Amino acid sequence: MTDKGAIAWDYPTPFIHEVTVEPQHIDDFQHTNNVVYLTWMAKTAWEHSKALGLDFAAYARLNRGMVVRRHELEYLAPSHAGDKVLIATWITGNDGRLRLRRRFQMVKASSGATLLRGLSDFVCINIETGKATRMPDEFTKTYRLTASVDGDN
Repeated sequence: MTDKGAIAWDYPTPFIHEVTVEPQHIDDFQHTNNVVYLTWMAKTAWEHSKALGLDFAAYARLNRGMVVRRHELEYLAPSHAGDKVLIATWITGNDGRLRLRRRFQMVKASSGATLLRGLSDFVCINIETGKATRMPDEFTKTYRLTASVDGDN
């Protein structure tokens, strides 16, 4: 297995969530189904949010939440049953008002090969109404940038 520190991450100091490709993730082409990668992106974003101290209890207390507006995924190589995949995420955009951007890089742990690059754009909503609303100060402070990417902020 490649050392996580030796991987050529797109940006420094990622938050990393590790998964193992399970048989139920495999499609008719005998590799991980595209939808699974999207699921892993969502799970990794949520794990990072919880690690930062913003879990759903905090969202409920604030009556605010971050929901996906758009995903972009670029598939570069397949993964297969039994592979360990390291999913890195960075917060690369936060306008302090409504929008947040995360970037992702998925790497096959055994080789260090990048499998996918992606991004997700989020908007802040009022949980009760479902309408877009300004981020509370807690979101602005907690979801600070973890990497700088031209055009993302």
